[in-house]
Amino acid sequence: MILINKRAEKQDYQTILTIWEKSVIATHDFLTAKDRQFYKEQIPGFLDHVELLLWFSGEEVVGFSGTSERELDMLFIDPAFTGQGFGSRILAWLTEEKQINQVDVNEQNENAKRFYLKHGFVVASRSEVDGFGRAYPILHLKRA
Repeated sequence: MILINKRAEKQDYQTILTIWEKSVIATHDFLTAKDRQFYKEQIPGFLDHVELLLWFSGEEVVGFSGTSERELDMLFIDPAFTGQGFGSRILAWLTEEKQINQVDVNEQNENAKRFYLKHGFVVASRSEVDGFGRAYPILHLKRA
């Protein structure tokens, strides 16, 4: 199973939002529907400010990543492809090729927290609220 990436363009934003929403529904059960809609409306404003990559297995888009400097701003896998090692392979590529060494994760997202800790990240600090001031604590992780 070969995994390739391509830089995302504006015409890919709808695909990215679809993957984001499916992934968040599957993994962020702590969010209310109202909050999920709020974040969905914010996402497009961030896409132009990160190095945005679509990740493919064959012809199928399995997920996307967004990075800036050495920070992983977003990594979302389509739920149809979770548990198959794609996230681990993408993260390994990003840490190797882009020297990614930090990522923020929702404290309540147990799977994401476990994923990053398993891949050599440690909790560096914690914020009580997210970047929008909402009561979703954020863990700031750094590579050990």
